[in-house]
Amino acid sequence: MAKDRELRLSVLDQSPVPEGTAPAQALQNSIALARRVDELGFMRFWMSEHHAMDLLACTAPEIMLARIGAETSRIRIGSGGIMLPHYTPLKVAEVFRMLYGLYPERVDLGIGRAPGGGPMEALALRRSRKVAMEDDFPDQVTELLGFLEDGFPAGHPFGKVKAMPAPVAEERYAGPSVWMLGSSMWSSAAAVEFGLPYSFAHFFSPVKTRDAIEAYMRHFRPGIRLEKAEATVAVGVICAESQEEAEYLSASVKLLQQRIRLGERKPVAAPEDAIRELKMRGELPLEEGEWPRYFVGTPASVRERLEQMAGELGIREVIVNTIVWDHEKRIRSYDLLAREFGLRG
Repeated sequence: MAKDRELRLSVLDQSPVPEGTAPAQALQNSIALARRVDELGFMRFWMSEHHAMDLLACTAPEIMLARIGAETSRIRIGSGGIMLPHYTPLKVAEVFRMLYGLYPERVDLGIGRAPGGGPMEALALRRSRKVAMEDDFPDQVTELLGFLEDGFPAGHPFGKVKAMPAPVAEERYAGPSVWMLGSSMWSSAAAVEFGLPYSFAHFFSPVKTRDAIEAYMRHFRPGIRLEKAEATVAVGVICAESQEEAEYLSASVKLLQQRIRLGERKPVAAPEDAIRELKMRGELPLEEGEWPRYFVGTPASVRERLEQMAGELGIREVIVNTIVWDHEKRIRSYDLLAREFGLRG
C-alpha cells in the first residue's frame, strides 16, 4: 500500500558514545549513519554541538559536516546547532559560507544560545573571563545575518567587511539556510522576530512544544526572510520489529535521561546494564509534556504517533534523534522508519 509522503523526515545526530567504545568511534558511526540516511531519502542530517562530555562526541559540528558533505550526495547537512554565544558572528558566517561553497544548496545553519555543556565548560570556552558574560544573543544574530546577507545598514562599521568566500548570487540570497533552534518560548519569539524557520527540541524539553510552535505560527510575519512560516520538531525515536525489542533498546536512553538529570554524562549503557541500573535507581519521573520525548515501538505505531503529532502542530517535517547502544540497531531503526514512510532506498 502506498505511503503518505507528506510528512518529511530528517535526522539529528549527537554522536552518542556507546559504553565500551572510544569517542572517536562515535564520530565514525555518525559518518556511517549519514551515508545510510542519505541513501534512504531523509531530507536533512544535522549534527549537534556539545562540550566536555563522555556521552556525546561531537564538539565541532562544522568539522563533521565538511566530511559528511563529501560522503553524501543529496541530503541537506547542517548544525543542530551552533551555540552562537561561544563564537563571533563573522567566524560562524565564514565557516558556513565555506561549507556552502563546498556543498551549494545543501547547507543549514541552525543556531542556539544554550552552552552545550555545564557552566564550567561555558567559562572555559570564553575568551575573556574578567567580566560577567553579556547575554547579547539577539545582537549576535543580527550581526550574523548581516554578514551572511551582506545586509548591514549604510554607515555600519562592518558594512565593508566581507564574510568569505562570497557566494555567486543572482537575484536571490545564496548561502546557508539559517534556522533558529530552541526549547522555550523565548526561542519561538526570536524566530518570529528575525523571520527565520524554527526547530523545537522536543526530545530535550517536551513541556512547551505545542505552545512554542503555535506561538511561532500565530505571530509569524511574512516577508522578513520567509513568505510562509516553517517549523519542525526534533523528537526521539526508537523503531524495532517488535514493541518488546524497541522497549528493550530504549532502556539505554531512559537511563541516559536519568543520569543527565543527576549531572552524570557517562557513555550510553548497553540495554541489559541499563535495565539493571534503572531497577537499582528506582523510578525517577521525567518532566513530560503532551507527547513523550521518545516514540518507541514498531514502525507502524511510531509513524501513527508522529503523524498525529505533526498534524496537530501543523508542521510538515519531523527531525528524528535516535540513541541506542548498538550502532547497527540505530541504523536499523532509521531503515525501518524510512520503509514505513515510503522513503526511497
